[in-house]
Amino acid sequence: MADGPKTEENRLSGRARRYARVGGGVGGIAAKMAGARLFGLEIDDAKVAAELKDALGGMKGPIMKVAQMLATIPDVLPEDYAMELAQLQANAPPMGWPFVKRRMASELGAGWQKKFGSFERDAAAAASLGQVHRAVTHDGVPVACKLQYPDMQSAVEADLTQLEVVFAIQRRVDGFIDTRQMANEIGARLREELDYTLEARHIGLYQDMLADDATIRVPEVIDDLSTKRLLTMTWLDGAPLLDFRQAPLEVRNDIASAMFRAWWHPFSHFGAIHGDPHLGNYTVREDHGINLLDYGCIRKFPPAFVAGVVELYRGLQTDDRDRVVAAYESWGFENLTNDLVDILNIWATFIYGPLLDDRVRTIADGISPGKYGRQEAAKVHAALKSHGPVTPPKEFVFMDRAAVGLGGVFLHLAAELNFHDLFNAEIDKFNIEDLAARQLEALEANGLELAP
Repeated sequence: MADGPKTEENRLSGRARRYARVGGGVGGIAAKMAGARLFGLEIDDAKVAAELKDALGGMKGPIMKVAQMLATIPDVLPEDYAMELAQLQANAPPMGWPFVKRRMASELGAGWQKKFGSFERDAAAAASLGQVHRAVTHDGVPVACKLQYPDMQSAVEADLTQLEVVFAIQRRVDGFIDTRQMANEIGARLREELDYTLEARHIGLYQDMLADDATIRVPEVIDDLSTKRLLTMTWLDGAPLLDFRQAPLEVRNDIASAMFRAWWHPFSHFGAIHGDPHLGNYTVREDHGINLLDYGCIRKFPPAFVAGVVELYRGLQTDDRDRVVAAYESWGFENLTNDLVDILNIWATFIYGPLLDDRVRTIADGISPGKYGRQEAAKVHAALKSHGPVTPPKEFVFMDRAAVGLGGVFLHLAAELNFHDLFNAEIDKFNIEDLAARQLEALEANGLELAP
């Protein structure tokens, strides 16, 4: 991988500008809610939620990504807030050619254009942290150049500070879920997304983990055209996943089966998940296999956590309460009472339900993608008012988010599968020692470590 320039500094001036832009809107909402709480006034959650969406909607970059992330974790925010934040658009307007030329020159040198056979001026895609340009190498290989926006490190640190304000709003509205570990986990993963050398290693990890599955394609990194803020990888042709909502059921089932394996096989065999369930991160090939396109948010779990996920499934399957409680404790839940276990089981039964049900079915019969998990989350919130609070462990954040996101994909496709058979094929002969050995070998081969 090319050396490139040193990482952009987390500059005080950059943070100050970001604070001013984000803090005005979000801070004003927090002040309004604090005042209402102080004087015992009623809070119109729907109105405040809309104001929060408007305050964040103009902010591209990390705060947008965080807001979208919160909206995809059903048990973090009340429904009014989650539904408003879910409307935030994933795509940001791309930056123009002058920016692209400056940034590419800073990463690959003044003669950077000579390092490509061709390079398209217009971005093929633009999102919260960077944009992608199509190019062709001198060898004729089509590639995708993922170029990070300027000053993102300062923006991330400023926005993570403002995230505390967002969580403060959440605690004033609904303090029954302690979000402190969630905030720390989101911050850690978001900082990782700025390091494209780390993302390149994650791509290598996924190539290793999915090498035996021809239905799932992972790009290859072009090392000499990549730096810490520029990631060049082979271009994978495919159509948007949502283009297949009206395809024949057999085709939709093939796509969904590949998606299931792309998520559960790395987790059950190597303790890793693709943590960003955004539909734009997958495309469908002509043979109805899938392309995995983004590796900025990869969560690697200790083997004991993976074993706990399997044990919870086994405990629910056999109605073994002691096994269920032990599984929750292995995840990191503390101070569990019988009431709290019952509340956690509401959510666990929802997540594991299709995996326990040995029949062909949709992932959640009769539920629209936008409401997937909301009914169960409402039950959990109602129960926690009497028996909470609960502190979800940090590992729970992306496990939950990705599982719900994956379920949303199955809902969009209206796939009809035996999820029980698919899941049991992945955990057949599961052994924590074998997983630990495979995980260590794969991580070391790609210069990776487990997250702290």
